[in-house]
Amino acid sequence: MPKLKTHKGVARRVKVTGRGKLVRFRTGRRHLLTRRNPNRMRKLRKPTEVSKNQDTSIRRLIPYHI
Repeated sequence: MPKLKTHKGVARRVKVTGRGKLVRFRTGRRHLLTRRNPNRMRKLRKPTEVSKNQDTSIRRLIPYHI
């Protein structure tokens, strides 16, 4: 069976924790930052876990990073 190719875009955006969960950074931190509330900006700093709906499809894109 041939090797599977890793989707490099997803591999750069998603990391796998020690327990095997997928972690991503939140969106909304690139531009137009002045209109956003400081409380919201503080919450956007922290990474978050990938939702269960997208978990299986993302794992398929990064087969050797798990």
